[in-house]
Parts: sequence; structure tokens; C-alpha cells
Amino acid sequence: MGVGLRERWGAQPWWAWWALAAYLAGFVEGTGSHVADLVRGGVHVYASIPEVCVRVYFVGLVVLDPLTAVLVGGVRRQGVRLASAVMVSDVGANWWSNRHWLGDDPARLLPLVPLTVFGLFVLAFAVPLHRAVVRTAAAVPST
Repeated sequence: MGVGLRERWGAQPWWAWWALAAYLAGFVEGTGSHVADLVRGGVHVYASIPEVCVRVYFVGLVVLDPLTAVLVGGVRRQGVRLASAVMVSDVGANWWSNRHWLGDDPARLLPLVPLTVFGLFVLAFAVPLHRAVVRTAAAVPST
């Protein structure tokens, strides 16, 4: 039988516990945001974005965000890796699809600030958090 969820969370150092909790909160919020968008506007909610691949990606975040939350909540190293990949691509796609506001009306970019800050947080903790998760996974005996 494997190591339980309580043991994996309990084996984390205090800073990793808080970072994982912040990751989890961010991806749950992202899930809610993208689900709300789809409920409000259907699959064509992002139709104003000219790049089809970006529109498809934003719809796909309805699957990627909760998957990331589940893996992070399970204190899995794959969750930390996926969180980094999702945030790099999400922040990049958001800034790319809103780049025209840089010249037209930069104030319209303010809603991207929290997303960007969270993305930087995820990247700043990615390597140390991955190491902590791997280290504690090896240290906690499986039953």
C-alpha cells in the first residue's frame, strides 16, 4: 500500500507546505475562472482572440488547471512540473493575445498583473519545491 495524502503533506517542510497550498489555491481559482468563462460564453467565449491555437489553449485550461490542482494537491512532483508548464504557457498566451493594448490602452493590461505575479511565484518555487517533494517522497516510508 502506498503513502497516504496526509503523510505526503505532513512530510513537507513548512515553506513547501505553504507554496503547495498557494499553488493549489491558484489553480483552483484558474479552474473556476475558465469554467465561468465557458458557462457565460460557450466554447466561442474567446472568439475575439485572432489566434485559433490560443483560443483552443484557453478552453483546454478547463482540463489542465484542475489536473494540475489534483497533482499538486496529491503532492506529486508531476504537479510541480505541470504547474510550471501551465503558468509559462498561460501567462505567455495572455500577454500575446492582449499585446495590442500596449499601444492602444495599457491600463487594459492591469488584469494580467495577478496572473503574471502568480506565474512568477510558481516559477520561483518550481525547483526548490520539486526537490522538496522528491526528497520527502523518498524519506516517507511506504506501508
